Amino acid sequence: MIKNYWYAVEFGHVIGATPQHSEIMGQQLVLWRDTGGVVHAQSDVCIHRGGSLAGGKIVDDCVECPYHGWRYDSDGQCTKIPANREGLPIPKKARIDTYPCEERYGYVFVFLGDLPESERPPLPYIDVLDQVPTARIEGFRAITGEFAWKANFERVLENGVDIAHAPFVHAGSFGNPDSPMVEDYEVEEILYNDWNIGNISTVHLDPPQPSGIWKVVSKKGAERPPIKTRTGIFFPNVTMLEVNLPLGTMRIITAVVPINANRSISKWTMMRDFFTGSWADRDSRRRTDKIFLEDQPTVEGQRPELVPIDLTAELHVKSDANQVAYRRWRQASLDRGWGIDDHVVGRDGDYHEVRVIPSPARRNNPDLANAWVLKELEARDADIARQRTTGVSQ
Repeated sequence: MIKNYWYAVEFGHVIGATPQHSEIMGQQLVLWRDTGGVVHAQSDVCIHRGGSLAGGKIVDDCVECPYHGWRYDSDGQCTKIPANREGLPIPKKARIDTYPCEERYGYVFVFLGDLPESERPPLPYIDVLDQVPTARIEGFRAITGEFAWKANFERVLENGVDIAHAPFVHAGSFGNPDSPMVEDYEVEEILYNDWNIGNISTVHLDPPQPSGIWKVVSKKGAERPPIKTRTGIFFPNVTMLEVNLPLGTMRIITAVVPINANRSISKWTMMRDFFTGSWADRDSRRRTDKIFLEDQPTVEGQRPELVPIDLTAELHVKSDANQVAYRRWRQASLDRGWGIDDHVVGRDGDYHEVRVIPSPARRNNPDLANAWVLKELEARDADIARQRTTGVSQ
């Protein structure tokens, strides 16, 4: 897992004045919206007795712990300890980590790292969602949903841009088992302010025979041309699938949230510019869920559970260009020292010690260098991070 990037962690519409719990990379976060409508993301661990702030409430634009009533402002500083007698100062260490937040494309993005603003990679630019912040683009109907995986999020990410698996895993949906060959394609880097913020590629796939509602609306005997399909990863955790169907365009934007080392959640937005009435939402949701359900047994059954660091640990061919591009981006991030050891992050129920990804306040304010109770997560071992490999089999 990689720190110092903007992670899409939740839909914006679910965050309100009631604290909301979110887990990412083994980190317990509390998300809440202040009276000005601004979303905040903080460590969901009260440093007093480990209470979950998400179980509390918002009072005077502070999040209040439900255990002893300690309040933390939007900067993470404790502003009130009810049990203290009047005039007793609040300890300098009474603070929690606060992470930068941006609300865009209908999602809440959280910067999980300690870089100062001038050194941070930019927020992913997702062109197909750029018109309005709620992803309700003119001419498109959008629905949202979630899908839970018992799998590492990188396996889920790579599956989302894997072109060659469609004829086998999705033969009942959109893959054509009679035409499994993948044309040569180029992986285009998406650059912004000298940062590579994503990869995208375009291929043409032979469609399967229509079924369901598609069979009803398709002309009998009509030739079905190849379907133009775009896939992409917007680093670090958003994937896109865009399919240009005979009736119009369908897009599935998915934020793959890494809960911990072996569990993740896909928070998806499905958009279509055909059948835009609400009457078609149920069928669209069923079809989207069906895609994830078809993927689930394969993705959860992959071994090793974690995507290898060494590129040569798995054999790659030309149709794997999307996945190889992702792994090279990851290697570049590891070389910067931004890796977090997945074994340190832990798995379900492995919470014997709380460690946090350091927030910008830990680095940007020298006066606070020792003013923290919770320990920082350790970076991945430097020797592992320096591993590099090249070469793709034909």
